[in-house]
Amino acid sequence: MSPTSEKAGDIEVRIAGLNLHPIKSCAGIAVPEALLIETGFEFDRAWMVVDEAGLLVTQRELPRMALIQPTLKHHDMVLRAPGMLALHIALDTVEQPVQVTVWNDTVKAYDMGDLAAQWFSDFLGPYRSGKLRLARFDPEQRRLSDARWTGPIEAGNAFADAFPLLVTSTAGLDEFNRRMVAAGHAPVTMQRFRPNIVLDGLDAHGEDHLDEIVFAAPEGPVRIKMVKPCSRCTMPDVDPATAETGHAVGDTLASYRADARLDGALTFGMNAVILEGIESTLRVGLTGTATYRFD
Repeated sequence: MSPTSEKAGDIEVRIAGLNLHPIKSCAGIAVPEALLIETGFEFDRAWMVVDEAGLLVTQRELPRMALIQPTLKHHDMVLRAPGMLALHIALDTVEQPVQVTVWNDTVKAYDMGDLAAQWFSDFLGPYRSGKLRLARFDPEQRRLSDARWTGPIEAGNAFADAFPLLVTSTAGLDEFNRRMVAAGHAPVTMQRFRPNIVLDGLDAHGEDHLDEIVFAAPEGPVRIKMVKPCSRCTMPDVDPATAETGHAVGDTLASYRADARLDGALTFGMNAVILEGIESTLRVGLTGTATYRFD
């Protein structure tokens, strides 16, 4: 529903999908449930590929990162990629402390060792004239979201670009794909947009107009607040199945998703912060009550 089609009040939404992206810019995982921690979902963007200087590396530079598929087991994360033996990363083990840089933030992290570094370097190739390494975010590090959008709310992040959660809707993807097909392109999956929470119950891009959502999780209420439209770079044009790049997704977004709130940047989905519910679990199928923002 758009805010003009519904009087000021609430609307029921349902969680249609939950996704984790354990390693920033590598493939995601659809999960039936996810635990909320201070930085978003547990294990979401907890690891990051860096160069030898500790600077982040993403699909923008190395599209083949999309082919690195993690699986979370009880005690480890298993990484698979075409032509590579599986790499096991222990969930409870790190190696030496390091500093790494994610966009404009230099933060404390842990290097994950030479075996992981060799695996990523072998699959992705040399980058910036050196080997790649895998780093894990230090949970003692505070990396806060931009206060220009969160106001007094101090919202922590691990290696996500800027905010702990990203929310999209099934109706938004349906509308996007309708336009893709009308332009002669194949439809795409939600993997292109890498959300954490996918909602049913909204009109196309209805998440743009939401203020807060309250979910009745088993542990108690979970409240999340939409704070900023998610601006889009070239990554949605990387095919997650093949790592081939194109421009159809960006072209389609440009045809109708220039957002005045971000000076015309192309947007899809809303960044969100957690107001209540740390250590609670969200599950696919869980319903919630959303309120609209009127401004």
